[in-house]
Amino acid sequence: MRLKRLIGFNLLAAVALAAFGYYVGWWLGHQISAKSLDYFGDTDQNDVALFLAYLLGVIGFLAGLGFFEYPLARIAGRPSSVDHEEKDDPRGWTRYIGYSTDHKVVGLQYLIGIGFFLFFGGVNAMLIRFELLRPQPNVFGSGQYLTLVGLHGTMMMGMMTSGILGPFGSYFLPLMIGARRLAFPRIEALTFWMLMAGGLILSSTVFYGGFPTGWTGYAPLNDQANMGMDAYIAFFALVGISMTLLAFNMLATVFMMRAPGLTWGRLPIFVWSIVATAGLNVLAAPVLITTLVMVALDRTAQTGFYLSTQGGSQFLYENLFWFFGHPEVYILAIPGFGILLELLPVFSRKPLWGYRLAVAGMLGVGLLSFFVWQHHLFVSGMNADLRPFYMLSTELISIPTGFIFACAMGTIWRGRLRYDVPMLFCLGWIFNFLIGGLTGVFLSDVPSDVTTHGSFFSLAHFHYTVVGGLLFTFFAAIYYWLPKMTGIELNQKLGKVHFWIMFIAFNSTFAPLFAVGFLGQPRRVVTYPGNLQFLNDWASVSAFVLGGSMLIFLYNLVWSLVFKRAPAAANPWQSKSLEFQVPTPVPVYDFDRIPVIDSDPYPYGVEPAPRVPAPAGAPG
Repeated sequence: MRLKRLIGFNLLAAVALAAFGYYVGWWLGHQISAKSLDYFGDTDQNDVALFLAYLLGVIGFLAGLGFFEYPLARIAGRPSSVDHEEKDDPRGWTRYIGYSTDHKVVGLQYLIGIGFFLFFGGVNAMLIRFELLRPQPNVFGSGQYLTLVGLHGTMMMGMMTSGILGPFGSYFLPLMIGARRLAFPRIEALTFWMLMAGGLILSSTVFYGGFPTGWTGYAPLNDQANMGMDAYIAFFALVGISMTLLAFNMLATVFMMRAPGLTWGRLPIFVWSIVATAGLNVLAAPVLITTLVMVALDRTAQTGFYLSTQGGSQFLYENLFWFFGHPEVYILAIPGFGILLELLPVFSRKPLWGYRLAVAGMLGVGLLSFFVWQHHLFVSGMNADLRPFYMLSTELISIPTGFIFACAMGTIWRGRLRYDVPMLFCLGWIFNFLIGGLTGVFLSDVPSDVTTHGSFFSLAHFHYTVVGGLLFTFFAAIYYWLPKMTGIELNQKLGKVHFWIMFIAFNSTFAPLFAVGFLGQPRRVVTYPGNLQFLNDWASVSAFVLGGSMLIFLYNLVWSLVFKRAPAAANPWQSKSLEFQVPTPVPVYDFDRIPVIDSDPYPYGVEPAPRVPAPAGAPG
């Protein structure tokens, strides 16, 4: 049995086949370019070879994990020889490093994998702030600095598109709707391993010179860049495919597999946030994929989609990218809304205030997010007649966002608040996202955007919205749900230390950058005027403290899960939601019997209905 596992479908085989596929693609690309593309003979790079290497490497990686075994076996008319059901689970921890169709295993895989790449992106952020300790180049040159900035932004944006739906959506969506699995378990596993393959490909950009475009990949720089740009394209294409498949899976599960009695008006608000986010994924991610395919063709087949010298338009790229890019911001934000409103009733011991208003807010944000993308192009030379519409639509999106705030405040109001660690992170979200929303007004109005666009002001606003919003709710979800996922409780004292250091250091890092931006410091530039050094040094030191808070969290995680291992209660927060009504650890098939739902999702503070007495003469 051990020999079969060693030579069968596993992570070791996946890495070996990925390396083989990479070198086959590299060799094949050189053969093609040598015979039919004279252009590459006059340059120092071969984008055809690298794209084929990435493509065949990913195919080999997935083949080694066993993704092609099932469809090929069924085509051949025989049963699959790979058992992906976790039944008695004799493999122990090794199931987390292979191909599994158990949604709970995939959820934990997502949490570990995304956490690893977030740490990688965070290290890049520390290097960026270290470089900005001095007004002139400190350690890195301008080219290396651009690579750091681009790698940090791209890794964070790409990975966190699935930062909530991947770990917590995969694990808890079936439990919250009374299902035994997601609709398409194999697709669920595929989305995770494609995301991990993309992360490894993006990391390889440092071996090919990086890319000079930042996370947006603007033309014509994306055509002029060296081979590191190919890693950016392959990464975001894999992220887009993973996002689309994950979203389809989530929607199919919610639409088709809800327990009896679980009407749309009884769905947990976190499930509604998954529905809204998945809808954005399905509509926006394919635009990103096709946009990047055209960039790849410009770099390999010498097309000219985005090159004005060949009849194309770099302005076309900006429109296509931001048609995905601004819904992308809400792909990151809406799951945070869902976590916030899911946890506040638990720690306020009150029903969710304005349930229908919260649903309308999430769906309204999702709808309006497709009408605001050109506010990123106010200073690009766009037709001035379009500016009023996009300024108005951008400001209108604050209305459904305000619904979320109103529901949060209404839930907290006169509640019996418990300041446990998840609640602290939710309260931190409220403050941070409020600052992000208020400063966004300066970027939505054309006159002020002319001053702040492309400056550290926009960077600070973005981080208050995404890091101050999504990352705080990400940690709230970890402290809230990880005891259920692992059966082990985290240290609450260390959790509170983590929160307070993170909250104070986060605001101390990014609040000064609003002033830095107003004073004219541009993004992605390694030098700045000497009179701004104090504010930059303050932000850098605060950023190092912020990074230190992540080490406290990591220590808490390792100490609690590996060394102390204190068993968690089945329902440590006295939650009334469905996922906390099953045993810990959660059974393989979730529910012995599919539940029947007959109440609203947040019956906190509501007395149970009195028992109806039996008629006279009736038994019992």
